[in-house]
Amino acid sequence: MKILRTRTLIVAIGLLTLSMQACKTKKIVAKPVTPTERKAPVAEEKPAPAPVEEEKSPAVEEVPNFKFTNVQFEFNSDVLKTASFAVLDEVVAQMKKSPNAQLTINGNSSTEGSAAHNMSLSVDRANAVKSYLVNAGLDGKKLNVKGYGATNPVAPNTTEAGKALNRRVEFKVK
Repeated sequence: MKILRTRTLIVAIGLLTLSMQACKTKKIVAKPVTPTERKAPVAEEKPAPAPVEEEKSPAVEEVPNFKFTNVQFEFNSDVLKTASFAVLDEVVAQMKKSPNAQLTINGNSSTEGSAAHNMSLSVDRANAVKSYLVNAGLDGKKLNVKGYGATNPVAPNTTEAGKALNRRVEFKVK
């Protein structure tokens, strides 16, 4: 019973931390206008010169980079590690550059536990990332969630370091 309370407390703290991070408000700082920057009223208006057409080069659209790594989770949990927040903020920035993109969030787990538990956990992890991205301003309709359980390891599950690397979320853009 004590372990259950401890886990519940850890999950609650993690969710609180996640929601506080995602809901930070950004303040706009306005530069004050100095007296020398203010324009004096013009006594006499002159006709505006004819517009000169400039040769416009075709707009080069910046290609978003969706090669994100290091979105990882605590053991047996869908609580994001705090180191993942910066990566997720970059995902938001890149998605805003490409508003028509669809993003699939692929959740993964290490091999501890049953296959059914790992599949459920991987979906929960992908949904935790989706919640973060939606709270940061992305349209949830453009975010798809998939869980792969322990079927797509990126490292051997024979060491703790390898298992930690397999507790992750990856992104695929359409």
